[in-house]
Amino acid sequence: MSLPTRPSYDLVVVGSGPTGSTYVREICERHPTARVLLLDAGPRLTDRPGAHVKNIPDPDERARAQRAAEGPGPAGRPGTRLLGTPDLPAAAVSTNVGGMGAHWTGACPRPGDGERIGFIPADEMEADLTRAEELLHVDPHAFDAAPFAQEVRDRLSALVDAGRPAHRRVAPMPLAVTARPDGAHAWSGTDVVLGPAAHDERVDIADRCLCLRVVMDGDTAAGVVVRDLVTGEETGVAARAVVVAADALRTPQLLYASGVRPPALGRYLNDQPQIVHAVRLPDEVVAAHRAVTGRTRDEDGAIVPQSGVSWVPYTDAHPFHGQVMQLDASPVPLAEGTGVAPGAVVGLGWFCAKDITPDDRVEFSDTETDVHGLPGLRVHYRHTDADLAVIERAKRAVAEAGAAVGVPLDGSPVLLPAGSSLHYQGTTRMSPADDGTGVCDSHSRVWNTRGLWVAGNNVIPTATACNPTLTSVALAVRGARALLDHLRTTAERARTTDPTGVRTR
Repeated sequence: MSLPTRPSYDLVVVGSGPTGSTYVREICERHPTARVLLLDAGPRLTDRPGAHVKNIPDPDERARAQRAAEGPGPAGRPGTRLLGTPDLPAAAVSTNVGGMGAHWTGACPRPGDGERIGFIPADEMEADLTRAEELLHVDPHAFDAAPFAQEVRDRLSALVDAGRPAHRRVAPMPLAVTARPDGAHAWSGTDVVLGPAAHDERVDIADRCLCLRVVMDGDTAAGVVVRDLVTGEETGVAARAVVVAADALRTPQLLYASGVRPPALGRYLNDQPQIVHAVRLPDEVVAAHRAVTGRTRDEDGAIVPQSGVSWVPYTDAHPFHGQVMQLDASPVPLAEGTGVAPGAVVGLGWFCAKDITPDDRVEFSDTETDVHGLPGLRVHYRHTDADLAVIERAKRAVAEAGAAVGVPLDGSPVLLPAGSSLHYQGTTRMSPADDGTGVCDSHSRVWNTRGLWVAGNNVIPTATACNPTLTSVALAVRGARALLDHLRTTAERARTTDPTGVRTR
């Protein structure tokens, strides 16, 4: 569907990625009558809304779905469009039902040490992370039987595990994958987060429907104004609550367009510097495992793991997060002409924790607009001296890890252009108090408003190095509890108020 079919809803969610869909799922499961509208400016790519495009068996159909998610403009990684921001040259977005959850690599590590959010009670966060793992179908052992998996982990463990606590040693990467009846695995897309809510008659999913602004009645979110991108028609939709989950660049843009402009809006932008390196496993290791196929996807879309995906966790003493995977399953492509069987090639990606500053920001214009008429944006971003020092440490660490795993395929490890991680965070960050350093509270409610929530990696306030999706989904689970209380409270207030606005009991 395009424009919403109802004039009002209990909840409108802008953005259908993993976190926006978490709010839909949690509210539908816990509120028996809530009517929910889920908006996305992009098209629906698959029959199951938000399904992972890598699960599409036919390569031509898969490529068409990825192109549809890119929209107009220069393409980035398959399924993404480059924004063309000089300070963050690799910055890219996906515009489709399911958001980046229809394209991601599924890595779901738990944050540790300084990555954790200190003002959220640890027991509450642990419970929310567990719920997030359930929603995403996270499995830490899905690829344990991959031919090279244990060999890779043993080599990494011998290098880095000494002195680490047990829960921060080299391990299989927890992955969002869905087991099929035949025992094979497929990548979890946003469809698994939505679950039954995708087909609930109380939920409307409007694709190719752009939210132009959140309607504010004083300090209270009262609905949204949306445009059908096919017909150009615009309409207003009333709501008792609005969640904006439109990614770390477009969420602050929409708040700005709506006149919601707290001092921290768009600031504290965090893109994790990413260093990559490629090695081939030693010949004797390859010879010992004849199961190499050179494929990572079977003819019916199932994953064919080779070296699996291994994880070198972040610690405060080791302020980067390592993701080690067969390179043909990596978002960084294998160069042609290497003469090496793809299954024997391992890619190492080290993500650094950024030195977060308010000067790294997305700035919005009052005079220039984008193609949709929303405020034009400009990114200000740089690596500080502290960042450059950590990047050099990470280069040495990933070179040592590569040498431990195999034989380097190329020269020194390479720092990818800023924005390559696609892990943008912080632009609507939470804070323990309304002190100007945050946009929302620890339950993702926008400060000094009622009925307005934000969601996504952009609410994470800490300098993380690990993949952020699990954390942002856990924070959405937390926020959904507060939202549920809001819906129940406002419903009770409506039941006990007569049409003149006087309380009846």
